[in-house]
Amino acid sequence: MFLCCPRAVALLAIPLVTTACIGAELDAELDEEAAEPIGEAEGAIVSSNSMLPNAMSKNALSSSALNPAALSPNPLTWAGLSANARAALQNPGSNGALSRELLRYVVSCALRPNQSFSFSWNDGGTVRSETYRGDLAIADWWVYGPLADPFYQRWMSGCLASRTNWYGVSVLISLRSSQPFMSSGTTERNSYTVREGAFWGNLFSSTPYLRACYSPAGVARARTLQRDCAAGHLDVNPGTGASTTQACGPIAIVGSCDTVCSGVSNNGGFYSQCLENPAISSTVRTDQVVTSFLPP
Repeated sequence: MFLCCPRAVALLAIPLVTTACIGAELDAELDEEAAEPIGEAEGAIVSSNSMLPNAMSKNALSSSALNPAALSPNPLTWAGLSANARAALQNPGSNGALSRELLRYVVSCALRPNQSFSFSWNDGGTVRSETYRGDLAIADWWVYGPLADPFYQRWMSGCLASRTNWYGVSVLISLRSSQPFMSSGTTERNSYTVREGAFWGNLFSSTPYLRACYSPAGVARARTLQRDCAAGHLDVNPGTGASTTQACGPIAIVGSCDTVCSGVSNNGGFYSQCLENPAISSTVRTDQVVTSFLPP
C-alpha cells in the first residue's frame, strides 16, 4: 500500500485529553450537521489496484492527543463518540489540534476511500468544519459498531505506528503486510525498495503498547529521509556530546528486525512474523505486523 506520509515533530497519542465546556456553543444547525454519521464522500478516490494514495496532510500523532482506546468501544461516527471524545476533538487549543490529527489518521487507516468522518468545532467564534476521508479500509465496518476484535485493533495499531514520525516535511512510504488492505503491486515494489522496519502492538487494549524494529540495511536511508521511528531518533547530549537514541513516544524499539522477526515474504518483502515482546519471550510471535518501505 503506497502512502504519502509527511513527517512531524509529535508523538503517538496515549492519554485521553478531557476538556471543560467549550466557550461558545455551535448553533443548532451546525450541531445537527456535525452529528450526521459517516456517509459517502464526494470525489472519492477510486483505484483498481493496491496503490491507494493517502488522504492525510500530516503525519503527527501526538503524546497528548485523543486516546485511541476512547474510540474503540463505540461506532466510528460523530454520534457514536463519547462526550469526552467530542470535547477533545472540539477543543480549540493545542490539545484539540492533536486530537483531530489522531482522528484523521484513525479514519484514514480504518475506512474506505468512499467513506468520511465530518464534524465542526468553534475556534474563538469561527466555526471550523472538518472532513476526514478513509483510505486503507482496515475496519470499514467500524461505523456500525465497536472495534472490539483484537485482530483488527492490532492491524489498526500497526498502521498508526508506522505513520508516526519525528519531523514535519513530506516523505512517501509503502506499507505492506499479509492482508489485502496492505497489498502491493509490482510498480510499487520497484519504486519502494528500501525496507525500513516493522511496527506492531495494540493501542486499543487496556494496557496499550507499540513496538518497532529496524532493518539494518535501511537505517542510513531512513535517517537521510528523517524517518526515525523504527531505528530511533538520534540526538546529542548537550553535557557530554555523546549521541543518544530516542524512541518516538510510546513506540518501544526492540532492535534489529533481522533478530526479532522471521520470514520475509517473497510476495512483497514484508516480515511475516516478529517476536511479540522480545524482553519477555524468545518464542511468542505475532503475524499482525506492518512493514514499511522507502524509496531508494
